[in-house]
Amino acid sequence: MTLPSLDADFVRRLVAGQFPRWADLPVAPVASAGTDNALFRLGEAMCVRLPRQDWAVGQVGKEQRWLPVLAPHLPIAIPTPLAHGAPAEGYPWDWSVYDWLPGAAPGPAACLDVQAARDLAGFLTALQRIDAADGPRPGAHNFGRGIRLAKRDAPTRDAIAAVADEIDAPAALALWDAALAAPLWAEPPVWIHGDLHPGNLLIDAAGRITAVIDFGGLGVGDPACDLMAGWMGFEGEALATFLAAMAPDPGTLARGRGWTVSNAAIALASYRETNLALAGAARRWIAIAGE
Repeated sequence: MTLPSLDADFVRRLVAGQFPRWADLPVAPVASAGTDNALFRLGEAMCVRLPRQDWAVGQVGKEQRWLPVLAPHLPIAIPTPLAHGAPAEGYPWDWSVYDWLPGAAPGPAACLDVQAARDLAGFLTALQRIDAADGPRPGAHNFGRGIRLAKRDAPTRDAIAAVADEIDAPAALALWDAALAAPLWAEPPVWIHGDLHPGNLLIDAAGRITAVIDFGGLGVGDPACDLMAGWMGFEGEALATFLAAMAPDPGTLARGRGWTVSNAAIALASYRETNLALAGAARRWIAIAGE
């Protein structure tokens, strides 16, 4: 499917046609290393988010439904849906308008400090405590984050083989095999963000986390999935602080390393020529997971 050109003029027409109260606000593109959505700032206080891949379309309704439910229970800000856009102007999918959250995106390759590690662990602990009984189980809407790792075995091994010239492939395979051998999560599923790397955080000038964004991977499943945040965002003392605060059992720890290796290898294999920032971050994540 060929999409219209997702530029500021197009978004301005889209907004004006459905939300005329915002028709006179300026629209500007927002740079992002993400691959699933296009982002535009709307005025000073809002953000337009439009899927640019068909697999991201299901995220719109999910975020509209669940983010307002989760937000009151969390110690860090998350996006607030302000409007739900419909297909128009040749654009075939639903889209969203959110509030504009303060802070800057450090990018997926950022390495955050000890205080950020404490804050992010507090966020995840709070998220996992929220009643998940009616939450969406893993599936296409969240690219399978939170499923049993065995279901990712073939694509993970294929990805490691494809990037074997860029990483320590034997070490990555050893971590993956250990994750598959670890006990399965035997408790009820919990809420997971699903894609919690530094590129999906906002921080202030002092390095404090001001917001957690991009809930396309949101679902309920194995909490080991969100342990990826440790190896993706921290090193040394900060990583140790994060893991100590999360206090995973040995099986969850092993599965968390497995999730890190799997997602990083697949990202590197997919984007090493088209998204250099994400590819560089993925190499680093694999190396840190193996330390």
